[in-house]
Amino acid sequence: MLMDLIKSRHSIRKYTNQQISLKDLEKILEAGNFAPNAGGGQRSMMVAIRNREKAIHLGQMNLAHFNRSNLAGSYVSDEQPSVIDNPKMKNGFYDAPTVICIFCQNDFLFKTADAFCIAENMILQATELGISSCIISRGEETFDSEEGKNLCKKWGVPENYSCQAFVILGYIDGIQPKSKPRRENRVVVIE
Repeated sequence: MLMDLIKSRHSIRKYTNQQISLKDLEKILEAGNFAPNAGGGQRSMMVAIRNREKAIHLGQMNLAHFNRSNLAGSYVSDEQPSVIDNPKMKNGFYDAPTVICIFCQNDFLFKTADAFCIAENMILQATELGISSCIISRGEETFDSEEGKNLCKKWGVPENYSCQAFVILGYIDGIQPKSKPRRENRVVVIE
């Protein structure tokens, strides 16, 4: 059931070295490719890095200019700590062996919404396949360097596109975290 899948998905930030299969990656990318997109314009593209060393390097680029002063909070999880919890972390992708970069057209109002619809589809497909995942931000900052611009050019990303989000993929190192209780008063129905 879809709701069971949604409830079983967690953001994972501890990964083994085991790489996901190309077949599974293709299914995950297909799910992203069929995500809802504003106006049906398909103003996005995905670039998948299925190479642990390259993913780690990109994760270090992602965290290189992380500005902690913009944080709305200072705690995420004891079970799956984030860069918010541990300022000593140097890889914004938590050593996940695969990362998918989601690029969207810059002058499009709904680029971030489109990117996160793509990301959501991909993490749900990954969960169904038994693959752990997490959505990561700081896309534009990651590629806002000479090296980042060169990578985009090498990958064929159009000049008027920027990275809006990442999906990191791999296999959990440890046990699946428990779901946090849902806060009250987050859902209101008016008739």
